Amino acid sequence: MDPKIERALTKVQKPGRYTGGELNSCQKDPSTVDIRFAFCFPDTYEIGMSHLGMKILYSLINERSDSYCERVFAPWVDMEEEMKKNDIKLFSCETKTALDEFDVIGFTLQYELSFSTILSMLMQGGVPVLSKDRHELKNLVVAGGPCASNPEPIADFVDIFQLGDGEEMMMDFLDLYKKHKKLGSTKEEFLKEAVKIDGLYVPSFYDITYKEDGTIDAVVPKNGAPEKVKKRVVADMNTAHYPDKFIVPYIEIVHDRVVTELFRGCIRGCRFCQAGFLYRPIREKSADVINEQAKSLCDSSGYDEISLTSLSTSDYTEIQPLLSDMIDWTQDRKINISLPSLRVDNFSDELVEKLKLIRKSGLTFAPEAGSQRLRDAINKNITEEEIMSTVRIAFQSGWSTVKLYFMLGLPTETMEDLDAILELCRKIVTEYYHTPNRPKGRPVQINVSASSFVPKPFTPFQWEPQDSEEVLDEKREYLKSQVMGTKIRMSAHKINTVFLEAVFARGDRKLAPVILEAVNRGCHLDSWDEQFQFETWMQVFEDLGIDPKFYSNRKREYSEILPWDHLDFGVTKEFLMRENEKSKESKTTPHCRIKCAACGANRLNGGNCDAKS
Repeated sequence: MDPKIERALTKVQKPGRYTGGELNSCQKDPSTVDIRFAFCFPDTYEIGMSHLGMKILYSLINERSDSYCERVFAPWVDMEEEMKKNDIKLFSCETKTALDEFDVIGFTLQYELSFSTILSMLMQGGVPVLSKDRHELKNLVVAGGPCASNPEPIADFVDIFQLGDGEEMMMDFLDLYKKHKKLGSTKEEFLKEAVKIDGLYVPSFYDITYKEDGTIDAVVPKNGAPEKVKKRVVADMNTAHYPDKFIVPYIEIVHDRVVTELFRGCIRGCRFCQAGFLYRPIREKSADVINEQAKSLCDSSGYDEISLTSLSTSDYTEIQPLLSDMIDWTQDRKINISLPSLRVDNFSDELVEKLKLIRKSGLTFAPEAGSQRLRDAINKNITEEEIMSTVRIAFQSGWSTVKLYFMLGLPTETMEDLDAILELCRKIVTEYYHTPNRPKGRPVQINVSASSFVPKPFTPFQWEPQDSEEVLDEKREYLKSQVMGTKIRMSAHKINTVFLEAVFARGDRKLAPVILEAVNRGCHLDSWDEQFQFETWMQVFEDLGIDPKFYSNRKREYSEILPWDHLDFGVTKEFLMRENEKSKESKTTPHCRIKCAACGANRLNGGNCDAKS
């Protein structure tokens, strides 16, 4: 290790963020590989090491004998200061290699507020920030993940975006990169062939023109790029690559456990939920495969907790047999099973019996809205009767703490809908004390979390405005003022980040100079409250003559060309329009296993979808 890095590690709070060498991390001789790949997570080690996508692609790339994938995380401010003082470039965990020494630099886009950190990491690693300033094939910057559904605000900085599932697409990309590196091709020559691979989007091959009102006039492809770039879909989850071991960190991370994926996609169609549409079509993994993967990961890591993850875990069709099989071996080994993302409308007595054996924590549900009218408008498809039935079952089974998630600022929301949140919580408290066989001697605790709605691409609400900051503040304060006593705890904090999140979620390429200037003024790690510089961001917008409310608080017409319209994530614009119209009348759409709504996502999977009725 470089002595300068060693000295820096003695002066920071958590050196384990940077040391590498963890159990199951990959060690290769860099001189024996053709491609060196830096997988960059634009946040701290604790966040990045909890991310499943990073675990999958790290394992996948390192299975190749010709490639070496190393991890790079954003340094915390104490380490950043030491790096600046000692002229240390941002480096990888595995070999402490500076970022500008890598062939490919890959970022995962999980959150819009990570955009500034991406630029900051490139700067810290000695890599030119603008794509046009990187002329060679080396230091090729690629990015993928949910925020690649609208990558336009950072299109000037990234050479290639990977749209959709990465497992097969990454292999095709690396094969092509290896070919062109050996040929000594230019970056332009490589990119012209890369656009022929499904799922690869080269933003520099698209010219964008604007109307006088600031909206997009046209998106014109060039250099052989397709008119629309289709996302990539992994068809068979049973055969898709999945790691047989996870890296075990030296320090505590956010999700320090084994994670097994049940299925991709979601049958529900909640109109505000981007993930529910981006990851369609629905593709399930078999219970046998999940069980074996969980065993393998526990054996190789020593973890004592397994999280069964999906967008709606209780919608997994084999949940009962899977839990039965897993309980057989996890109980003996004292391994806990966690089931996040449970639905109130399929919280059955049978599921409760399994949960009583495996679950030790409180229960979490997401009604999202207090009134039936608004739940129908967002297509949540749960009734108050189902909510009350669910909490009754939970109370009878020994739970006394329930966490409820709600959203403020949803389209068509009124103050009466806020009153309905409070009324529903009070009804749940009353239900607890009217429930026979409830936990004796324990008070009920209803923990309420109220976040703010952010309109996102490829959802039925992509055309809707976000509530103004003043209106959201009024709603938060009203909710908090109406909560009395200790049985209901309300968390509805003012967070300016949701405004900027909405700006970038629906932004275009005119935002690139804003992001670059904000980073030059010190903005990065914006997902951390203590680092977020809202006033600096607003000053940058003002100085550059760009109104952020044009992106966040403006309702858009169906006829407007949206910044992401040249990208195809499966669900059709016509379907999203139909859903938007139904929301205005509070009409619901049955979930996918009741009746196919013709969303169009199965087009990208040969017409196949596991949710077909």
